[in-house]
Amino acid sequence: MTEKEKSQQGLLYNANYDQELIEERSYAKGLCYDYNQLHPGKVNEREAIIKTLLGNTTDRFLIEQPFVCDYGYNIEIGENFYCNHNSVMLDGAKIVFGDNVFVAPNCGFYTAGHPFDVEQRNEGLEIVAPITVGNNVWIGGGVTVIAGVTIGGDTIIGAGSVVTKNIPSGVIAAGNPCRVLREITEEDKTKYRRN
Repeated sequence: MTEKEKSQQGLLYNANYDQELIEERSYAKGLCYDYNQLHPGKVNEREAIIKTLLGNTTDRFLIEQPFVCDYGYNIEIGENFYCNHNSVMLDGAKIVFGDNVFVAPNCGFYTAGHPFDVEQRNEGLEIVAPITVGNNVWIGGGVTVIAGVTIGGDTIIGAGSVVTKNIPSGVIAAGNPCRVLREITEEDKTKYRRN
């Protein structure tokens, strides 16, 4: 069994010294470098790189520069996806975003974890678990989402949160560790004035 196959089955695997994974990361990081060096006004070129890099995209999305990921092919974005500056996605496992997801600046999505045993960790072993974000989610600035987490649809994650466990749909959650503060209510629809 290859190291990549082990990772896909949720087993400990060696990402540090496996040539196949090293080459895949190098390719993705090269595309990230190219993307991050482009003038922001070169919209078509930017979109072409993201469509080459990511596993699934849609017609309407914007990922601000700089953007960094490990493999790219494990990231799937829904329609009307927006990701602000300085996002890091360590996608050893799937990272899936639904439709109408807004990610603020300086957010990290980390599917990788490392063994508690120092000998295994020093061998370069790691384990990955997917991250799933539902439709209509707003993730505030500086949020960290760790391996194995699902964030339900219609939810807001407050700035600076560290999401270590699943968050249900239709709530506002925040903190370190992130926890549900309250449900989103009908009153929230009229919180801000419209012209």
